[in-house]
Amino acid sequence: MTTPVDERVRALLDAGAHADAATEAIRTLAPAVLRYLRSLLRGEADANDAFSYWAESVWSGLPGFRGDASLRTWALRLAYRAALAVQDHAWRRRVRPFTTGEASRLAATLRTASAVRVERQRRRLDAVIAKLTAEQQTLLSLRVDQGLSWEEIAHVLSEDTRRADPKTLAKRYERLKARLAAELSADE
Repeated sequence: MTTPVDERVRALLDAGAHADAATEAIRTLAPAVLRYLRSLLRGEADANDAFSYWAESVWSGLPGFRGDASLRTWALRLAYRAALAVQDHAWRRRVRPFTTGEASRLAATLRTASAVRVERQRRRLDAVIAKLTAEQQTLLSLRVDQGLSWEEIAHVLSEDTRRADPKTLAKRYERLKARLAAELSADE
């Protein structure tokens, strides 16, 4: 699916204006990418580090962008890799809670009249999500927070040597939702 930003960036690339194309891509996609990185990494410092890494990846990689997927999907794939790079630093390996927009929305479905109970439920959900792998957290975030299609999510999660299957990811997502629901009900 071609969007106006895809068209503007493609026109700039075709004209040989790589720096202008990268600037346009980064400027346009930054809010969604930052939201995603903050939801995945939780800490502002980690999100900022990953965002810088992402921006450098877009800047250097955009001339080679083939357009196999939308620019947004390609950019989120780079953001996923940037987040993993930040998490992979040995000195950063520690357990961190994970708070995202979807956590707030899921917690809202559990809301009762008592604000104390809602907060307790949110903390439980955050604790359950914190146990998930980066790929599982990304799957939740890309589907719920970013609203990506399964095809776009597959492109983000694909590796250079292995293409993720959209149907497999949809099934993993359904199992993940069931797992979250079961774990949250078991705690009640």
